[in-house]
Amino acid sequence: MNDYIVRATAGGGSIRAFAATTREMVQHAREVHHTSPVASAALGRMLTAAAMMGSMLKGEKDLVTLQIRGIGPLKGVVVSADSRCRVKGYVFNPNVDIPSKYPGKLDVSGAIGQGYMSVIKDIGMKEPYAGRIQLVSGEIAEDLTYYYAQSEQTPSAVGLGVLVDTDTSIRRAGGFIIQLLPDATEEVISKLEQRLNAIPYVTDLLDMGQTPEGILEMILDGLDLKILDKVPTEFYCNCTKERVEKALISIGKEELEKIVFEDKKANLHCHFCSKEYDFTENELKKLLEEAK
Repeated sequence: MNDYIVRATAGGGSIRAFAATTREMVQHAREVHHTSPVASAALGRMLTAAAMMGSMLKGEKDLVTLQIRGIGPLKGVVVSADSRCRVKGYVFNPNVDIPSKYPGKLDVSGAIGQGYMSVIKDIGMKEPYAGRIQLVSGEIAEDLTYYYAQSEQTPSAVGLGVLVDTDTSIRRAGGFIIQLLPDATEEVISKLEQRLNAIPYVTDLLDMGQTPEGILEMILDGLDLKILDKVPTEFYCNCTKERVEKALISIGKEELEKIVFEDKKANLHCHFCSKEYDFTENELKKLLEEAK
């Protein structure tokens, strides 16, 4: 199993914890979207977070979508995960190139700028649940920590890291989410806070060869850590020609007629995985019949 997420509990069930290694997923996203190093880091952190949030979903068809919109040159990021921890995502401007904060530290917050993050959970209710916050730092992990405190009233610690190699490939990627449940005691809380303040950055931990299990052991050692399971995670887009056809039909017959008669062909591009779908005039005419 290459990329995976570990799910665990600690503190006698008063803490739930997730940790992930996601290098291959983030590398795949980089290859698909031709992202610059800072865009790879922003997208990779969001994909890693979404994968862990996907692993929290209960229902087979549940989905979680994270969006960031900012005034920085990256403009925004959209990622989505299902309950099988399959994720997909893209950045609005993949070619962003801005100076590093300091050597070896990409300036993700500078690329994103001020803006907001929204989290949309489609969990089989009539309306999806949506929470939205102003970005506190644009570094993504802190923003998610704030989102959990504000929108879900769940005190959480989030760590996310993507290490981009000198040849712009992804060397390491991963993260953790630790959440306090209502019955956590003061003693458990203060122990956890001390640990979190003392651990190195996620990227440093991964680069030292730490596994997700190892990261959770460092943070939750002595807090009765119980690893529940390991689940695979991957970059996966569920777009198909049939789905794109449905989307074309849904634009309505007038728009479709215009495409058939003016353009005589259509080329649709999936934002999430960059696949191209070509439609000939005959295929479009068939769809137009269906739309009618």
